[in-house]
Amino acid sequence: MRTGMLAFALGLLSLGFLPALPPDGWLWPLLVLALACLRSRGRVLGWWLLGLCWACWSAQQALDARLAPALEGRTLWLQGQVVGLPTRTERGVRFELEQPSSRRAALPQRLQLSWFAGPELRAGQRWRLAVNLRRPAGLLNPHGPDREALLLARRIGATGTVKAGERLDAAPPGWRDALRERVLAVDAHGREAALVALLLGDGGGMARQDWQVLQATGSVHLLVISGQHIGLLAGLVYGLVAGLARLGAWPSRLPWLPWACALALAAALGYGWLAGFGVPVQRACLMLAVVLLWRLRFRHLGAGLPLLLALLGVLLVEPLASLLPGFWLSFAAVAVLVLCFSARLGAWRPWQAWTRAQWVIAVGLLPLLLALGLPISLTAPLANLLAVPWISLAVLPLALLGSALLWLPGLGEGLLWLAGLALDGLFRCLAWGARQVPAWVPEPLPLWAWLLVALGALLVLLPRGVPLRMPGVVLLLALWVPREQVPHGQVQVWQLDVGQGLAVLLRTRQHALLYDAGPALGDSDLGDSVVLPTLRRLGVKQLDLMLISHGHADHAGGAAAVRRGLPVKRVMVGEVAGLEPAQRCASGQRWQWDGVDFELWQWAQGGSSNDRSCVLRVVANGERLLLAGDMEAGAERAWLAAGGDLRIDWLQAPHHGSRTSSTAPFITALAPRGVLISRGRSNGFGHPHPQVLERYRRHGVSIHDTALEGALRLMLGSQGGVQGVRKERRFWREVDEG
Repeated sequence: MRTGMLAFALGLLSLGFLPALPPDGWLWPLLVLALACLRSRGRVLGWWLLGLCWACWSAQQALDARLAPALEGRTLWLQGQVVGLPTRTERGVRFELEQPSSRRAALPQRLQLSWFAGPELRAGQRWRLAVNLRRPAGLLNPHGPDREALLLARRIGATGTVKAGERLDAAPPGWRDALRERVLAVDAHGREAALVALLLGDGGGMARQDWQVLQATGSVHLLVISGQHIGLLAGLVYGLVAGLARLGAWPSRLPWLPWACALALAAALGYGWLAGFGVPVQRACLMLAVVLLWRLRFRHLGAGLPLLLALLGVLLVEPLASLLPGFWLSFAAVAVLVLCFSARLGAWRPWQAWTRAQWVIAVGLLPLLLALGLPISLTAPLANLLAVPWISLAVLPLALLGSALLWLPGLGEGLLWLAGLALDGLFRCLAWGARQVPAWVPEPLPLWAWLLVALGALLVLLPRGVPLRMPGVVLLLALWVPREQVPHGQVQVWQLDVGQGLAVLLRTRQHALLYDAGPALGDSDLGDSVVLPTLRRLGVKQLDLMLISHGHADHAGGAAAVRRGLPVKRVMVGEVAGLEPAQRCASGQRWQWDGVDFELWQWAQGGSSNDRSCVLRVVANGERLLLAGDMEAGAERAWLAAGGDLRIDWLQAPHHGSRTSSTAPFITALAPRGVLISRGRSNGFGHPHPQVLERYRRHGVSIHDTALEGALRLMLGSQGGVQGVRKERRFWREVDEG
């Protein structure tokens, strides 16, 4: 039976690795084949196919429920109900709308919306809104998160921006909304948002710096309601009932064991309900239910079966959960503990078990963190050794008790004040550790090296005395296998996907240059959230030069964050951009790195910031790239008037393909093979303009667009082509076939 359950689970998990879903009409034959196998000796194959069929059917329903392409970018009036906990930001409010309806079109059943400078919203309210709708999408960069997959896993059928709205009813705040407001109103030493995250699973109000501290110390799970919190609360309730029964204080007419199990499960489910039942909470509640059921029947139960049942329970309800990184981390962490703490000879002392739990999780999750492209905290075992008991035994009980007693004046607030004090002290300790030893972001490993690391981690986790443990340590050295280097005389070019902005990384064999650093506006700084993490994932340890074409926020906004996060030897700017000390760009400056030639040009007489963009020409093995910033028609004419050899192989589209740039004489003189466009999907500027695209097509220029293809990669000097990250097929990704 367990073999069949495992095969069924593997079928469900196979969904996330499919490049495409089976064509229409193929699921029924696959289902018939699965049932036929179940009636024969091929039961394992049958269970696997059955799981795969269910997962594919569920995924197809989610894909079909997304916004129709014809509605992309349109503004519609619609009505719907606010659900969940709206998140207030510096620029407005983010929230989800359920069951939206419009007289003009059929809409997905769940929308994720942003309302700049929007009013206070509460769950349960009904609104009439004018919304500019977009199909679910997101920025896609090498080895980075895939927002499109995350939106699909949450069954968000469309995203959008609210232009106007009116409330249709004055529904009272939901109990979660009311509790959040009460907690946020308490003086908790500035940690009110962290307490809300701990109590309600809503971390939207926490500062980005706090999340970075938690990530750098491997302690994110402490402020995201997880199985640890659920198990702790259930254990406290079970232990309280058992203790009362042992002391004779439990009513004799009530059998203590059934009541202990029932109350422990009720406490876990109540906390899960409070937290919104995320995947880790679902897993913990299902495992706890199975364990308590077996405990009630006095049967010995290993840890593997509850974990398998929990896995099946989560995936049966929502097969798309496997697209979430948190799903894999949650189940993998428990699986590692099960492997290391079960079926061993002898027992560890409590302090031994506690310390070993930290390092086995660190080793066991290493291959998964590498596969997901997540930072690896080198201080996680030590940080969690302190933080887990501190949160579990001090902060969480105070926070739960304080929130439950808020109706008593002074008492609830006082307990939350103490919880905030304890939490603030912990954050200060973690921040100190993060400064001393930052998180490690390794470059992606080749598949063979990753398999060696995974095997090495498994061998290291085997019980003491197994002879293969030491070879496992040796296999872990595959973490430091030499990565492929850029050949001499060539340049690896990455035009990153930063929405309506620009950021281009150029790497020669020994040097790295960043041309523009992405946009920043309000609390949204893509230099910090996209450019800097991507540079680290690509193995950039320092920048020899950061060149900012001009001072507009979509080009220079992220520069300060990049400069804070990476060593930058030299900064050069097309105009003053608040990045001093910096060198000013000037025409005619030239240098050579590793056999690659670089040359700057600027129209100093330009009448606008765009026309004064610092332009960079790169020549590698005779192949040429022009990074044109936001130069417009005037600067293009000045470039042509400068004369010389104007031929270019690859052109970064000036000013994102606006109508005021990419003039016909400019394209004719440069005669590029391809143009690289960096812009935001459905941006309000209409970039790239249809006339500009048609102009490029008339000249036979291939068009590559970050909004359609994700980040673009070019090996300049190899005479190859451009590859977009989105070309790596996944069933949830829309791929531009043009």
